[in-house]
Amino acid sequence: MSALTPPTDMPTPTTDKITQAAMETIYLCKFRVSMDGEWLCLRELDDISLTPDPEPTHEDSWEDLTDLVEQMRDDTEDPNYLMANERMNLMNMAKLSIKGLIESALNLGRTLDSDYAPLQQFFVVMEHCLKHGLKAKKTFLGQNKSFWGPLELVEKLVPEAAEITASVKDLPGLKTPVGRGRAWLRLALMQKKLSEYMKALINKKELLSEFYEPNALMMEEEGAIIAGLLVGLNVIDANFCMKGEDLDSQVGVIDFSMYLKDGNSSKGSEGDGQITAILDQKNYVEELNRHLNATVNNLQAKVDALEKSNTKLTEELAVANNRIITLQEEMERVKEESSYILESNRKGPKQDRTAEGQALSEARKHLKEETQLRLDVEKELEMQISMRQEMELAMKMLEKDVCEKQDALVSLRQQLDDLRALKHELAFKLQSSDLGVKQKSELNSRLEEKTNQMAATIKQLEQSEKDLVKQAKTLNSAANKLIPKHH
Repeated sequence: MSALTPPTDMPTPTTDKITQAAMETIYLCKFRVSMDGEWLCLRELDDISLTPDPEPTHEDSWEDLTDLVEQMRDDTEDPNYLMANERMNLMNMAKLSIKGLIESALNLGRTLDSDYAPLQQFFVVMEHCLKHGLKAKKTFLGQNKSFWGPLELVEKLVPEAAEITASVKDLPGLKTPVGRGRAWLRLALMQKKLSEYMKALINKKELLSEFYEPNALMMEEEGAIIAGLLVGLNVIDANFCMKGEDLDSQVGVIDFSMYLKDGNSSKGSEGDGQITAILDQKNYVEELNRHLNATVNNLQAKVDALEKSNTKLTEELAVANNRIITLQEEMERVKEESSYILESNRKGPKQDRTAEGQALSEARKHLKEETQLRLDVEKELEMQISMRQEMELAMKMLEKDVCEKQDALVSLRQQLDDLRALKHELAFKLQSSDLGVKQKSELNSRLEEKTNQMAATIKQLEQSEKDLVKQAKTLNSAANKLIPKHH
């Protein structure tokens, strides 16, 4: 680097601007980006503007620049410097991811699922944070880095976490520690205890030292900051279906395009964004209202069917009761006849008594079957009655929910009408201002025409004045010629 000489036709960059541009640049996952307020801006090192300083440069400025670049290169080769940069970058990405997720979720106004893009990016960033500085464990397949080990410690620190840890271990589709760690993060977010679990884990540095390097993110102050930022996620409602979701083979790549923003277009689109959000909420509530109405209709049809089946079962029960009464009467009559036959035929042959005994046993068997049938019918009737009560309760809850959604829809429509009135008012003001500008432009055109006419008149007067001066000069010369003649 010392052999470099500045070209004669290029301006010499100052050390302050080189230092500022280099400090603004952060390195994360082999990407080179820079922080601009609360958003990320892609910036390559060749694109940094190296404009000349207005102050006079000294002859040794280029040597100072090369020394500074050499020093910066030595610093970037230091492992501690690189780890500190990575920690800062991951913390910045976590801030942007959490803020974007909260804002988008509040604007969306509904429960989030696993297909929501900002939520997916949040889990990717959290996975990078938990993987930073992990110690590699040697296995028979090679070295392995997994953040599932530290997450398993949480159930020892917070007893409430034992439930989600057991649920993760019981999931049949998870085969790798990475998949179990991802499932644990999702369940902790559903419990709204992710911040509490992370704080409890970070406070136990002596346990984390088994899994992390001393300068890892979870061992430094940045980890505590991220754990504090996670408290804001308690306002989010999320619902994930773990069964059938392939968490083992997902590739965790941060999508920087979600956090890029043009600063000039942020303020101009606030009003349109509010109107769009209200319209989205209105459409969502209307769709939900239609869905609820369809559900109510289906439940009403089911209730009608249950009522019909209940009526039919009641009729069958009455028929069965009548049949049971008839069978009981027949049984009494058979008992009387059998007792009479036994008394009258005690001295008769044994074959007759055997036939009478078989008839009596068949009658008892028939009576037992009818009794069991009656019990089954009564049990089924009780089940139908309980199902009907549950359906009525569900209908009442749905009607209440529909009323609440209708009230919300009315309020959203009122807000939309207010916004439309405001829009019409602004359009009227804009139209009136355009009319005023048009009148002023017409007045300016008239004034310009009068000015041009006056300028033309002035030119004519000047021309006539010149003609008069010429005539006066001619008369003076003629008079001067006449005067000597008289003398």
